[in-house]
Amino acid sequence: MRSRTVVLVVAKAPVPGLAKTRLTPPASADQAAEIAAASLLDTLDAIRTMGAKPVVAWTGEIAAARQAGEIAAALAGTTVLAQRGAAFGDRLAAAHADAGRAFPGSPVLQIGMDTPQVTPDLLAASAEPLHRVAGPDAVVGPASDGGWWALGLREPRFAEALRNVPMSRPDTGDRTLRALRASGLGVDPLAELSDVDTMVDAQLVAKSVPGSRFATAVEQVAIEIGDRP
Repeated sequence: MRSRTVVLVVAKAPVPGLAKTRLTPPASADQAAEIAAASLLDTLDAIRTMGAKPVVAWTGEIAAARQAGEIAAALAGTTVLAQRGAAFGDRLAAAHADAGRAFPGSPVLQIGMDTPQVTPDLLAASAEPLHRVAGPDAVVGPASDGGWWALGLREPRFAEALRNVPMSRPDTGDRTLRALRASGLGVDPLAELSDVDTMVDAQLVAKSVPGSRFATAVEQVAIEIGDRP
Protein backbone atom coordinates (compact mmCIF):
# COMPACT_ATOMS: atom_id res chain seq x y z
CA MET A 1 0.00 0.00 0.00
CA ARG A 2 1.15 3.52 -0.72
CA SER A 3 1.40 6.20 1.93
CA ARG A 4 -1.67 7.30 3.84
CA THR A 5 -4.57 8.97 2.10
CA VAL A 6 -4.80 12.72 1.98
CA VAL A 7 -8.35 13.82 2.71
CA LEU A 8 -8.82 17.24 1.19
CA VAL A 9 -11.69 19.39 2.46
CA VAL A 10 -12.65 22.35 0.32
CA ALA A 11 -14.11 24.82 2.80
CA LYS A 12 -15.05 28.41 3.34
CA ALA A 13 -15.36 30.34 6.58
CA PRO A 14 -18.92 30.03 7.91
CA VAL A 15 -19.53 33.76 7.94
CA PRO A 16 -23.15 34.93 8.18
CA GLY A 17 -24.42 36.02 4.80
CA LEU A 18 -21.66 34.18 2.94
CA ALA A 19 -22.05 30.54 4.02
CA LYS A 20 -24.88 28.17 3.15
CA THR A 21 -27.00 30.98 1.76
CA ARG A 22 -29.49 28.51 0.24
CA LEU A 23 -30.63 27.69 3.78
CA THR A 24 -32.08 31.22 3.94
CA PRO A 25 -34.97 31.43 4.19
CA PRO A 26 -36.30 29.88 6.38
CA ALA A 27 -33.05 30.10 8.37
CA SER A 28 -31.46 33.45 9.06
CA ALA A 29 -27.94 34.22 7.86
CA ASP A 30 -26.61 33.67 11.40
CA GLN A 31 -28.43 30.36 11.72
CA ALA A 32 -27.19 29.15 8.34
CA ALA A 33 -23.63 29.98 9.34
CA GLU A 34 -24.05 28.06 12.61
CA ILE A 35 -25.18 25.01 10.66
CA ALA A 36 -22.24 25.39 8.27
CA ALA A 37 -19.81 25.62 11.20
CA ALA A 38 -21.22 22.49 12.80
CA SER A 39 -20.99 20.64 9.49
CA LEU A 40 -17.35 21.60 9.03
CA LEU A 41 -16.40 20.61 12.57
CA ASP A 42 -18.10 17.21 12.30
CA THR A 43 -16.36 16.62 8.99
CA LEU A 44 -12.94 17.43 10.42
CA ASP A 45 -13.64 15.12 13.37
CA ALA A 46 -14.40 12.23 11.01
CA ILE A 47 -11.14 12.77 9.10
CA ARG A 48 -9.10 13.00 12.28
CA THR A 49 -10.62 9.75 13.60
CA MET A 50 -9.95 8.05 10.26
CA GLY A 51 -6.22 8.68 10.68
CA ALA A 52 -5.75 10.27 7.26
CA LYS A 53 -3.64 13.31 6.43
CA PRO A 54 -6.13 16.20 6.71
CA VAL A 55 -5.70 19.07 4.27
CA VAL A 56 -8.09 22.02 4.12
CA ALA A 57 -8.29 24.27 1.07
CA TRP A 58 -9.60 27.37 2.81
CA THR A 59 -11.13 30.68 1.89
CA GLY A 60 -12.58 33.40 4.09
CA GLU A 61 -11.85 35.08 7.41
CA ILE A 62 -11.89 32.73 10.39
CA ALA A 63 -12.25 35.66 12.80
CA ALA A 64 -15.62 36.57 11.22
CA ALA A 65 -16.91 33.00 11.25
CA ARG A 66 -19.37 31.40 13.63
CA GLN A 67 -17.62 29.07 16.10
CA ALA A 68 -14.37 30.81 15.15
CA GLY A 69 -12.41 29.58 18.17
CA GLU A 70 -13.38 25.96 17.75
CA ILE A 71 -12.74 26.06 14.01
CA ALA A 72 -9.32 27.62 14.50
CA ALA A 73 -8.44 24.88 16.99
CA ALA A 74 -9.61 22.18 14.57
CA LEU A 75 -7.68 23.69 11.66
CA ALA A 76 -4.53 23.79 13.79
CA GLY A 77 -4.32 20.04 13.40
CA THR A 78 -4.52 20.17 9.61
CA THR A 79 -2.49 21.43 6.66
CA VAL A 80 -4.29 24.60 5.56
CA LEU A 81 -3.86 25.78 1.97
CA ALA A 82 -5.32 28.95 0.51
CA GLN A 83 -7.77 28.41 -2.31
CA ARG A 84 -6.59 29.96 -5.55
CA GLY A 85 -8.20 30.44 -8.93
CA ALA A 86 -11.30 32.14 -10.27
CA ALA A 87 -13.83 29.51 -11.34
CA PHE A 88 -14.63 26.76 -8.84
CA GLY A 89 -13.24 24.09 -11.16
CA ASP A 90 -9.94 25.98 -11.24
CA ARG A 91 -9.87 26.17 -7.43
CA LEU A 92 -10.49 22.44 -7.15
CA ALA A 93 -7.70 21.60 -9.60
CA ALA A 94 -5.34 23.95 -7.75
CA ALA A 95 -6.27 22.46 -4.38
CA HIS A 96 -5.46 18.95 -5.58
CA ALA A 97 -2.17 20.13 -7.04
CA ASP A 98 -1.23 21.91 -3.82
CA ALA A 99 -2.18 18.89 -1.69
CA GLY A 100 -0.07 16.71 -3.95
CA ARG A 101 2.94 18.97 -3.50
CA ALA A 102 2.46 18.93 0.27
CA PHE A 103 2.19 15.14 0.42
CA PRO A 104 3.81 13.61 -2.69
CA GLY A 105 2.95 10.01 -3.45
CA SER A 106 -0.37 9.99 -1.58
CA PRO A 107 -3.76 9.64 -3.26
CA VAL A 108 -6.18 12.47 -2.53
CA LEU A 109 -9.82 12.05 -1.51
CA GLN A 110 -11.59 15.39 -1.78
CA ILE A 111 -14.84 16.22 -0.02
CA GLY A 112 -16.71 19.38 0.88
CA MET A 113 -18.08 20.68 4.16
CA ASP A 114 -21.73 19.90 3.38
CA THR A 115 -21.85 16.14 4.01
CA PRO A 116 -21.54 15.97 7.81
CA GLN A 117 -22.89 12.42 7.79
CA VAL A 118 -19.55 11.06 6.55
CA THR A 119 -17.91 8.60 8.91
CA PRO A 120 -14.30 7.47 9.29
CA ASP A 121 -15.25 4.06 7.92
CA LEU A 122 -16.98 5.55 4.87
CA LEU A 123 -14.01 7.78 4.10
CA ALA A 124 -11.55 4.91 4.49
CA ALA A 125 -13.64 2.63 2.27
CA SER A 126 -13.94 5.38 -0.33
CA ALA A 127 -10.18 5.87 -0.48
CA GLU A 128 -9.25 2.18 -0.40
CA PRO A 129 -9.59 1.54 -4.18
CA LEU A 130 -6.98 4.20 -4.85
CA HIS A 131 -4.40 2.17 -2.91
CA ARG A 132 -4.89 -1.01 -4.92
CA VAL A 133 -2.17 -1.88 -7.38
CA ALA A 134 -4.74 -2.53 -10.10
CA GLY A 135 -7.34 -0.12 -8.75
CA PRO A 136 -9.04 2.78 -10.52
CA ASP A 137 -7.44 6.11 -11.28
CA ALA A 138 -10.37 7.90 -9.69
CA VAL A 139 -13.44 7.38 -7.55
CA VAL A 140 -16.52 9.60 -7.57
CA GLY A 141 -19.29 9.72 -4.98
CA PRO A 142 -22.50 11.00 -6.56
CA ALA A 143 -24.77 13.38 -4.68
CA SER A 144 -28.52 13.06 -4.83
CA ASP A 145 -28.85 16.52 -6.41
CA GLY A 146 -26.82 15.50 -9.48
CA GLY A 147 -23.46 16.72 -8.26
CA TRP A 148 -20.86 14.77 -6.32
CA TRP A 149 -19.83 14.70 -2.68
CA ALA A 150 -16.43 13.01 -3.06
CA LEU A 151 -13.71 12.81 -5.67
CA GLY A 152 -10.70 10.60 -5.11
CA LEU A 153 -7.67 10.67 -7.39
CA ARG A 154 -4.67 8.34 -7.44
CA GLU A 155 -2.60 11.22 -8.83
CA PRO A 156 -3.55 14.82 -7.94
CA ARG A 157 -2.58 16.01 -11.43
CA PHE A 158 -5.67 14.22 -12.75
CA ALA A 159 -7.75 17.05 -11.25
CA GLU A 160 -6.84 19.19 -14.26
CA ALA A 161 -9.87 17.56 -15.89
CA LEU A 162 -12.11 19.58 -13.56
CA ARG A 163 -11.15 22.97 -14.96
CA ASN A 164 -13.76 22.88 -17.73
CA VAL A 165 -16.54 21.22 -15.73
CA PRO A 166 -19.41 23.57 -14.75
CA MET A 167 -20.02 23.17 -11.02
CA SER A 168 -23.18 23.39 -8.89
CA ARG A 169 -25.45 22.12 -11.66
CA PRO A 170 -27.82 19.14 -11.83
CA ASP A 171 -25.51 17.53 -14.40
CA THR A 172 -22.20 18.29 -12.69
CA GLY A 173 -21.78 14.66 -11.64
CA ASP A 174 -22.28 13.34 -15.15
CA ARG A 175 -20.04 16.02 -16.64
CA THR A 176 -17.31 15.21 -14.13
CA LEU A 177 -17.42 11.53 -14.99
CA ARG A 178 -17.25 12.31 -18.70
CA ALA A 179 -14.32 14.70 -18.21
CA LEU A 180 -12.34 12.17 -16.17
CA ARG A 181 -12.99 9.35 -18.63
CA ALA A 182 -12.20 11.60 -21.59
CA SER A 183 -8.79 12.08 -19.96
CA GLY A 184 -8.27 8.33 -20.15
CA LEU A 185 -8.92 7.62 -16.47
CA GLY A 186 -10.61 4.57 -15.02
CA VAL A 187 -13.33 5.66 -12.59
CA ASP A 188 -15.16 3.64 -9.93
CA PRO A 189 -18.38 4.84 -8.28
CA LEU A 190 -18.82 5.38 -4.56
CA ALA A 191 -22.00 5.37 -2.47
CA GLU A 192 -24.46 8.17 -3.12
CA LEU A 193 -25.04 10.74 -0.37
CA SER A 194 -27.30 13.74 0.07
CA ASP A 195 -25.44 16.99 0.60
CA VAL A 196 -26.90 19.93 2.47
CA ASP A 197 -28.20 22.71 0.25
CA THR A 198 -31.64 23.48 1.75
CA MET A 199 -33.23 23.23 5.19
CA VAL A 200 -35.12 20.16 3.99
CA ASP A 201 -31.77 18.57 3.15
CA ALA A 202 -30.37 19.64 6.51
CA GLN A 203 -33.22 18.09 8.45
CA LEU A 204 -32.98 14.81 6.52
CA VAL A 205 -29.22 14.55 7.03
CA ALA A 206 -29.53 15.54 10.70
CA LYS A 207 -31.78 12.55 11.33
CA SER A 208 -28.98 10.24 10.16
CA VAL A 209 -26.44 11.67 12.63
CA PRO A 210 -28.31 12.15 15.92
CA GLY A 211 -26.27 13.72 18.68
CA SER A 212 -23.76 15.30 16.30
CA ARG A 213 -22.92 19.00 16.28
CA PHE A 214 -24.73 19.24 12.97
CA ALA A 215 -27.92 17.60 14.21
CA THR A 216 -27.88 19.77 17.32
CA ALA A 217 -27.48 22.94 15.25
CA VAL A 218 -30.25 21.97 12.84
CA GLU A 219 -32.57 21.07 15.71
CA GLN A 220 -31.90 24.41 17.38
CA VAL A 221 -32.68 26.32 14.19
CA ALA A 222 -35.87 24.32 13.68
CA ILE A 223 -37.00 25.26 17.20
CA GLU A 224 -36.16 28.93 16.65
CA ILE A 225 -38.06 29.19 13.36
CA GLY A 226 -40.98 27.10 14.60
CA ASP A 227 -40.37 24.27 12.14
CA ARG A 228 -39.37 21.46 14.45
CA PRO A 229 -39.80 18.13 12.60
